Amino acid sequence: MVRRPLGNHHVGPDTLLVTSETTRTDAVKAETGTEAEPSDLRDLMENARVVLWDFDGPICRLFAGHSAERVAGDLASWLEGRGLHGLLTDDERESLDPHVVLRAVDRRHPGSDLVAELEERLTQEELRATASAQPTPYADPLIRTLTAVGTRLAITTNNSPRVVRGYLASRDLVPCFAPHIYGRTQELNHLKPHPHCIHRALNAIGAAPATALMIGDTPSDLLAARAAGVPFLGYARNDRKSKLLSDAGATTVVDSLEPVLRLVRELHQA
Repeated sequence: MVRRPLGNHHVGPDTLLVTSETTRTDAVKAETGTEAEPSDLRDLMENARVVLWDFDGPICRLFAGHSAERVAGDLASWLEGRGLHGLLTDDERESLDPHVVLRAVDRRHPGSDLVAELEERLTQEELRATASAQPTPYADPLIRTLTAVGTRLAITTNNSPRVVRGYLASRDLVPCFAPHIYGRTQELNHLKPHPHCIHRALNAIGAAPATALMIGDTPSDLLAARAAGVPFLGYARNDRKSKLLSDAGATTVVDSLEPVLRLVRELHQA
């Protein structure tokens, strides 16, 4: 069942104060409009000793002001300019997802200089995008609150780790994650839905999969978590993303991180 929480307004990035309003447990609405107790969310958060975050989506909208669709088109145009139009199918060329373009070229020329150059071009576009990236509402205070109560955090993403560090530094969040930032490498076959980055994080932290939680916003995040044996919490900022997650089999999906933040505060009250 897809869970839809009440409320999606924003608070400041450093809000840690527990108030009477944040200590109560609201019901969440399913897509049918009926109310249900958020027991699935509570179970996930009670059992999580380690939280693994996808980056683009749950933490920020990386391409909020720097279109991912344009980046994908630019990568395809760059290939065409080198006479490599045939490396992409029509569907791949029209996918509007830069990672689809990158994966497609890697499948046909794995480990090549061409793939390395294309990956670096994508990294440079991601770095430019950080200047206009929008923080996901409630992400900053949730990250800080989890850190304050002793939960270990890691980034497990298909984005470049250089990009992640740059964004986290701009929000003073690097200490909450470092050194556990696991992003795209030259081995593009290890991108999610492959669980490689999740395994790296769990091994480095020394955590069992059942004690961890993955927060992601795409089916590839869900599939990677499932392959690693890690419980999954979906974040969907709109109905389209919610449907993609539910169709992929996600059972707990929130449209705001606010109820997650409120629940963490409640669970760790003195």
